[in-house]
Formats: sequence, C-alpha cells, structure tokens
Amino acid sequence: MDNFEQVEEVDEVGELQDLQGADLEENNEELVVENVVEPTVGMSFDSPEEMFEYYKTYGLQEGFPVMRRSCRKGDDGSLRYVTFTCGRNGKSKAKATNVLRLQPNQKIGCNAKIGGRLDIVSGKWVIGNLILEHNHAVSSSKSRYYRCNRSISPFVKKQLEINEEAGIKMAQSFKLIVVEAGGFENVSFLERDARNHVDKVRRLRLGEGDAIAIQRYFQKMQTENDGFYFSIDLDEEGRLKNVFWADPKSRAAYKDFGDVVTFDTTYLTNKYDMPFAPFVGVNHHGQSILLGCGLISHEDTETFTWLFDTWLSCMSGCPPLGIITDQDKAMKRAIQIVFPDTRHRWCLWHILKKVPEKLGRYAEYHAIRVSLLSVVYDLHTPVEFEEAWHDMLDRYDLRNNQWLNDLYVERNRWVPAFVKTTFWAGMSTTQRTTTTSTPTTCIFPPLLSVLDELRSSSSCAVATCTATKFRGGQSRGVFN
Repeated sequence: MDNFEQVEEVDEVGELQDLQGADLEENNEELVVENVVEPTVGMSFDSPEEMFEYYKTYGLQEGFPVMRRSCRKGDDGSLRYVTFTCGRNGKSKAKATNVLRLQPNQKIGCNAKIGGRLDIVSGKWVIGNLILEHNHAVSSSKSRYYRCNRSISPFVKKQLEINEEAGIKMAQSFKLIVVEAGGFENVSFLERDARNHVDKVRRLRLGEGDAIAIQRYFQKMQTENDGFYFSIDLDEEGRLKNVFWADPKSRAAYKDFGDVVTFDTTYLTNKYDMPFAPFVGVNHHGQSILLGCGLISHEDTETFTWLFDTWLSCMSGCPPLGIITDQDKAMKRAIQIVFPDTRHRWCLWHILKKVPEKLGRYAEYHAIRVSLLSVVYDLHTPVEFEEAWHDMLDRYDLRNNQWLNDLYVERNRWVPAFVKTTFWAGMSTTQRTTTTSTPTTCIFPPLLSVLDELRSSSSCAVATCTATKFRGGQSRGVFN
C-alpha cells in the first residue's frame, strides 16, 4: 500500500513553498516567460522538480501562484506520485476577530492542478491528470508579486544588511535598491521580503563581542564548575548560530533519570527570537529536572541534528530510551539521524489541542470530539483502537479528513494503546513544567535576556528556577 504524505498548505501571498527551495534565492534576475505551452496529459519530465518548475513558469505566464499539494510514496519508500496546485487551493479560516478589520481570504478552493506519476519503464515523470480552469481571476501582471516568484540575490541581501547596520531605515534602503534597479518592475521582491530578511539576520546577528563574551563566560563556568559542558556553533562569518550548555547537576541527573526526555522549542524565545530549547526529564519523585538547554537560530533538521549530537556527546554518548516532542518534521528527521534506536513519541497535548481547528467545521463537532477522546483514552489494545477508529470515521463521515488520516498513519507515535509497551516515566506530553513546583537548579543567565546579560557583565548569576518562574508568563503556547 502506498504511503501518503500531505504537504502543508500555505498562503500564496505569504510563504508559498516549492521544490526549488533555497535555489530561488540565488536568482534575482527579471522574471521573463517565453511562450510556455499549456500542460496536457502525457507531457513528460525528467524529475518532479522539473515538472514543478514548468508548472511554476506556466503559472507566471498565466497569472496564478503554484504550490506543492501532496505526494505519495510506494512500499519501497520512493516517490511515485506528486500533485501541484494553484496557490489558492484549499480553504482557510479568517484569523481576525474584529469584524471591522477582516482580512481577505486567499484560500478559495481553486481546483486547478496537475498530477504527475513516475513511469517505471521509462523513468520519466508523466502528467496523468490535470485541471486548467480556475475559480478566480488570473493576472499575469501580478505574477511577480506571488511568493513563489519572489527572490533576493546574495548581493542585494548583503546590501540590505550593510544598510541596516549603518542605521538606514528599511523604507529608504528599499527605495535605493529600486532606483539602482531602474524601477519597481526590475526588482524581484517586495519591501516586506527585504524587511523579513533583515529581521531574520538581526535576530541571528550577535556582534563578535557577544560570541566572545559567551565563550569567555562559559569557559569561566567550566573552570569554576568541574563537569560544566558547553558548545558554541558559529557561522562562516563568526556569528553565533547555536549554543548548548549543561551544568554538572544536569549531567549527573541524566545518569539516574535519563530514560525518558522531553524536548520542546515552543516554550520561550529571547529578544533575538532565538528559541530556547530545554531537555527535560523527571526524577523518582515525579519532579521535572533540567538535562541541558540551548539557544538555536533555526528550527530545521541541520540545527536539530547539531543540538542532539552535542547533547548526546555531553551525556557520554548514551541516548535516552524514549523522547517526547511535538510533530515537527525537522525534529523527527534529526531524531532518526542521531537517536535511531530511541522510541520517539509525539506530545499528546499538542495533537489534541488542534481538534477544534481541524474538526470544528463539522456540524456534529461536539459528538466527534467526545468520540475521538474516548477512542484515544479509553481503549487499551491496538485492535480495539483500530476497530473504534474506523467506526468513528464511518459514523461521522470523516474518511476524507486529511488531518485524521495523517494521524492514523503515525498512530504508533502518539496513541496510548500503541506506545504503552515502552517505559515513559508517566509522561505523555512535553508540558512538564506546568505540573511541578519543585525547584530546578540550572546554570544559565535570566532566560529573557541571556545575551544582554553577557553584554553588560563579564559574569552571570546562577539562576534557580521554580516551575512558576520557569513559566514566568513568557510561554508561547505550551508551558502555560
């Protein structure tokens, strides 16, 4: 049976994803389309990337954005089917609560698409089905403004960064670029894109003095505390990317209570918007214990792999038996790389809090919610779960709900009936700090201003955090 993977939906005027990814940012040339032929069933391509690039160029010519919609893999794990759609495919809810300031809904259920499949004999990717009609107006004059067609060249990125460091406001900086390019029509990005890039660089950019201050402070701690561990990851320009540290108590605690670890980056960020990433365990009293923590610049596979590798080295190369995280795909891939033999469980709270969002549109929502909770919590064997799950889908006509289908595919990661064979130290969620008032002593500067503390002083106090202080009203939705 084929494995189905749903690609996350995105707003075409926001962050449209495509198969070319970062390669787009290396090109800042004017968008030019030269007579792209209309797609037809039977057209073949050497790869799904080439097929997507063709459809994106066709969309640029006709005046609509494109995005990846879904893909399917065969039993051998290789990609077999892909679907690319108009960027206005799907439905989205208005997030604005003020009826006087409602935002336009860009997702209007447009069904225009092309579907490709791998021809096993020829090795080519062939268009097997398509829909050309859109349920909205298209305009080639607006194509350049869609996210999938916007890009900033490395040269312009550097220019923006230099202007920002010189104190030039973004509006003025963008105007200078427009003048140099000879007009707005020759600029392949919007002022918002430039602002987003500078904001990203600003929160990652720590002056050389900051990186040195952090390193000196940690070296001082290492001298004063035998067993203090830290690691600093710099980029090619010597700017701080990621940092990890653990005090001797955390390392000692892991030896006794490191069977199960929770990891969550949604807890807190500092003023640079660098996620705080704590490793948390539980002791024999059921109290949370800190097992190391980091500040990271990105939440991608590469960054998580570095952090997990560093943490594993800190803990003498002994991986945990189980780890609990949210459903982040980059985190999942990193765990498979660094902890291949560790049982990976998804935080049940993260999953169930999405129920109103994913199922609230159904007329029988309240009955569905009660049924779902009963299926999850009240059944004790996989067989009982399977029967009740399918009965629920049939009773409420939920067979086509992609969220539930995706959860079912990964049921061995979150359903209690499937994960109970592994020791979890009584944990099913990453919300450990909400259920304890026991002090957790940890060596780190105040969480909200770690970098400012290091800037203003050569040393930082040892912070003793209780769970209430750990929350401190700074939660981003998990530790609250």
